[in-house]
Amino acid sequence: MKARVHITLKTGVLDPQGKAIGKALGTLGFEGVGEVRQGKLIEIELAETDPARAEASVRDMCEKLLANTVIEKYDVELVG
Repeated sequence: MKARVHITLKTGVLDPQGKAIGKALGTLGFEGVGEVRQGKLIEIELAETDPARAEASVRDMCEKLLANTVIEKYDVELVG
């Protein structure tokens, strides 16, 4: 089973990298681009076959290592 973890900054947290991307898109001539927020995607292969236990394990990973829960939020998606 594979898990995808999408991690993004919480609303209201300053995102300088997102602002830089937005500015660069404008410089490259892309019009109509509003606010840009960036994040990260982590894919994890799991030996666990039970979806509930797999999701619980990945959420535990997020709480302990993958996400800074003070400023970031995350979503877990199980694939296959």
